[in-house]
Amino acid sequence: MFDYLMRRLLLLPLTLFCIILVNFIMINLAPGDPVTITEISPEGGASRSADRAVAFGSDERYLQFRERYGLTLPIILNFWPWTSQSTVDKELDILLTRKATPNATEEIPVKEYSALKVLFGDRSRYVMPKLLKIIQDDHTPIEMRVMASRFFMRGGSQQAFVGSKITEQESIANRKIAADNNLLRRLVITNKDTPKDITAKVQQLTDWYENNRLQYFYEPTTTEKIRIVFFETRFYRYMSRILTLDFGTMRNDDDKTVISEVTRRFKYSLTLSILPMLITFVLCQVFGCLMAYRHHRWQDRSLSLFFLILYALPIFVVAPFLIEEVAFNHNFPFTNVPIPMSGFTSPDSVYNRLNSYQQLLDILKHICLPLIAVMYGGLAVQTRLSRTAVLEILKQDYVRTAWSNGVPPLTILMKHVGRNAGITIVTSIAGSLGIVLGGSLIVETLFEIHGFGKFFYDAVINRDYNVIMFSSFAGSLLSLAGYLVADFAYTILDPRVNL
Repeated sequence: MFDYLMRRLLLLPLTLFCIILVNFIMINLAPGDPVTITEISPEGGASRSADRAVAFGSDERYLQFRERYGLTLPIILNFWPWTSQSTVDKELDILLTRKATPNATEEIPVKEYSALKVLFGDRSRYVMPKLLKIIQDDHTPIEMRVMASRFFMRGGSQQAFVGSKITEQESIANRKIAADNNLLRRLVITNKDTPKDITAKVQQLTDWYENNRLQYFYEPTTTEKIRIVFFETRFYRYMSRILTLDFGTMRNDDDKTVISEVTRRFKYSLTLSILPMLITFVLCQVFGCLMAYRHHRWQDRSLSLFFLILYALPIFVVAPFLIEEVAFNHNFPFTNVPIPMSGFTSPDSVYNRLNSYQQLLDILKHICLPLIAVMYGGLAVQTRLSRTAVLEILKQDYVRTAWSNGVPPLTILMKHVGRNAGITIVTSIAGSLGIVLGGSLIVETLFEIHGFGKFFYDAVINRDYNVIMFSSFAGSLLSLAGYLVADFAYTILDPRVNL
C-alpha cells in the first residue's frame, strides 16, 4: 500500500500540470477579448462590448491590464524574436491598406484587421530593430513610416511598477519609464510633420534606441532567443506564480486576493457540497437495498417512479417552488419556527448574540431547503445506481449461501451486500469531490447564499482569469484527492481489493 501511495503522490504533480496546461490553453483560446464589458439588456439578454482603443498604446488602462495578466505574450511558446523583416513589411502593408495582398479588391474583415493590429502591437517590442529600419528609410512611403513609428512607441513603452510596497530601485525605474514613455509619444511621426521634423524625430528615435537596446534586450543573442521561447510566455508567468502559491488578485480590486475571497466563501459551499454528499451516500444505500430486496414489488416500483420524477424535475423549478410554496409564510412541522427563505444564517446582529448550540440550529434552519434543492437530483441518480449494484451482488454465490444458512436478511444486506455495493457508490461520489468549489449557481442565487457558484459564474462573465484558473486548479486537485481516497476506501469495504 505504501508503494502505491508513493506512486500516486508522485504522479499527482504531473497530472495537475497537464490539467492546468489544458485548461490554460482552452481559456486563453476562448473567443472574445478579456477586456470586454458584459452588459445586460432590458430584455435580459447578455452582450459584450469592447473596452479598448487602438493597439498602438494610446489606451494606457487597456495596455496596463493586458501587461498585468501577461496577455501581450504568446500562450505557450514565443517565437516572435525570429520574425523576419519581410514579415514585418508585409503585415504593416496589410494594416496600412487593409488588404491581404496588394492586388486584392476587397478589404479584410474588421475583426481580422483588429486582431492583426493587436497581435502586431504585442509583438512590436520583439521587432524593434526592424521597425527602426523602416522608420530610417527615406524611400519608404510616409504612411508606412508613420505606422512603424507608432508601433515603435508601442514596443518601447514600458509598464511602471505599481503597488504600495515599491522599493527605491523600482521608484528609480518608474521615473525612467515615465520619461522614456513621454519621449516616445512626442517622437511619433505624423503626416503633418515636415521633412525637417521627420529627420529630427528619426535621429532622436535612433539615439534613444542605441541607448536602451542592451537594457531592454531589443537585439537578443541566439541563446537569449531560445530562453525567450520558453520563459517569456503567458503559461510560464502563470506557473511561476502558482509554484509560490500566488493565485493573484481579483480583476476589479487589487486589494482582494483570490485566496481570501475563496476562503471567505468556503464554509458556505463546503456545507452545501460535502453534507449533501454524505447524506446522499447513506440514503441511496438504504433505498437501493430496499428496492433491490423488494425487486419488482410495489416498494420497488413506487420508489423507482418517485426517484424518476425527482430526476426529471429541473433545479430552477424546484428551488423557486421550495421558496414560494414551502417556506413563504410557513413553519417547520409541529413547531412555531418560521422556515427561512434566504441566507446561510440570520443577520449578524442576531446570529452573533447566539451561543454555539443556537448558532448551529440557526444554520440548520437556514440550509434545510438549500440542502434539499442541492441533494434531490443526486439522490435520484445514486439510488438507481445503488439498486443496480445491490441486484448484481444479490446474485452472487456467497450471498445465496448466506441465505441458505439462514442468516437474517438485515445482516446479509448490511454486512455482505451493503459493503460491496458501496464500492460502486464510492466510485461515483469520489469524482464529485471536485464540485465542492463549483457550488450551485441557481441555489446560491435564489437563496442568497454567497458561495462559490455565483462567485465563479461572475468570474467567467467578467473573464477574471485568476479566479477561473484557481477554480480549475482547486477542482482538479480535489477530484484527484477524491479518487485517491476512494482507492483506499475500496480496501476497507472489500479486503479482496489489492492496491
